[in-house]
Amino acid sequence: MPACPETERFGALLRSLKNRSGLSYEALAKKTGTAGSTLHRYCRGTSVPQDYGSVHRFATACGATPDELRTLHRQWALADAARTETGAVDAEAAVDAVDAVDAVDPADAVVVTGLVDSDRDVGDGDGDGDEEPEAVEVGPVRPVRQGRFRLDQFRQGRFRVVVIGAVVLTLGVSAWALTTDHPSSGKGAGGGSAADGRLLFSAACQPVVAMGQHDACVGEVQRLLHAKGADIDVDSDFGPQTLRRVTAFQVFTGLQPNGVVGGATKEALYTSNVRMTVWPPAKVRQHIRAVFTDAPDAAVAIADCQSFLDPLHILPNTNGTRNWGLFQISDLRLRELGGTPRQALDPEWNIRAAKRLWSKKRDFHDWPNCERAVKGAATTAPAR
Repeated sequence: MPACPETERFGALLRSLKNRSGLSYEALAKKTGTAGSTLHRYCRGTSVPQDYGSVHRFATACGATPDELRTLHRQWALADAARTETGAVDAEAAVDAVDAVDAVDPADAVVVTGLVDSDRDVGDGDGDGDEEPEAVEVGPVRPVRQGRFRLDQFRQGRFRVVVIGAVVLTLGVSAWALTTDHPSSGKGAGGGSAADGRLLFSAACQPVVAMGQHDACVGEVQRLLHAKGADIDVDSDFGPQTLRRVTAFQVFTGLQPNGVVGGATKEALYTSNVRMTVWPPAKVRQHIRAVFTDAPDAAVAIADCQSFLDPLHILPNTNGTRNWGLFQISDLRLRELGGTPRQALDPEWNIRAAKRLWSKKRDFHDWPNCERAVKGAATTAPAR
């Protein structure tokens, strides 16, 4: 990937955290679940992960402060935007893809048809992850006579160049076709300027507005969200409240809920008819009590502890997952319940989903961090 200022600054931030922690790449790989060689490439600024989750895990493992996490999130957004805008795919990204291919049964990996996630890199196999990735050349691919690769040939790596070529081609096409919310999104709508009321598309605003930023462009994002009914302070400070509201807006509009305001989100903020008005706390309490007839006080206390009775409360976890809505239903529980983030932000659905979780054991074991909030309340049904 050609070096760019955003990517270099992103790598420099990661290197600073890594050096300060005193941890090796091997130790960080164990803590984060990402291969050491992949983390090494991130720190060198030669590769940018598509998902912020792996970055957050790395920074947390290194002991990053909340302010450092906000700065890192914004720099990752800028680096990711630069990557998706150029659609560049380098040989080192191909190493990530080939390592991922090598991790599965070769019989199932002959044809490469999708985008390969470098965060699932399995490393080089020696366990330390501190070494430089091997250089890979992607040259002309000679015709293959046989219709299928033989298993022994695949294992011996004779067709690695063919696989790399296919991955590079797939990555290039996918980066062009599947990219969402990058800076070029929305240009087809004519761009904009402060004069025509589209400040976010003017030269005064950066391609990506993200966590940790404090300026008039953040204020414009907040103003647009407030105009759609969102409960948000218009203070020009992109903090946790703005992050939650931006993410909720992206869910409502069907955009990738990454919490950063790129081109597609900017366009939607100006053109979408989405309304973000939610139930007031009094209505939330009333409905919780109506659903949790066996433990109404405890259920209200749990929801208040989890989300402050905010139906659009979204909390990111250190492993890249999120908790959603009134009862902060996790991604894992959401899949088990057959729900979606959009449903989880609907207070009616969220409350009834929480009741389903409660009904399994007739207690609030799914919310252990709020035990103090329900102290003295009847947390189980009365004896029958």
